[in-house]
Amino acid sequence: MFAHFTHATGHFCNIEVINGRSRKVQKKRNGRSRNDCDENPIQDDCSPGKDLQSPSELVGTPTVSFKTSLWFWMNSVRPVLNQGFGATIRAINGIECNGGNSDAVNERIRYYRYYCRQLGVDPGSHLSC
Repeated sequence: MFAHFTHATGHFCNIEVINGRSRKVQKKRNGRSRNDCDENPIQDDCSPGKDLQSPSELVGTPTVSFKTSLWFWMNSVRPVLNQGFGATIRAINGIECNGGNSDAVNERIRYYRYYCRQLGVDPGSHLSC
């Protein structure tokens, strides 16, 4: 789960997806802007009093986004966990599989192996989809 979340959020920095590209918040240190997480991001899309224009804007709010992600994980990904990490990639974004986006698949696998090392667990087999 951490590997997929890391991939999808750009290390937990993305705040929304626009036209298939993720928008990142900017962090300023010593007056310089960096592509990194902002400890105090501007909440322009979910600020108090903002009228939500569409269901996708509602899903983009932090609480609903987390709940939606958890619902999807429990209903679409958890059932295939015993088939290996590659099956979880296919469940989340099958279009990446079979050469659809091998860079994304390889990035997910790198993150998965990284987290497995950090947790001291064997990543197992069937890593790719």
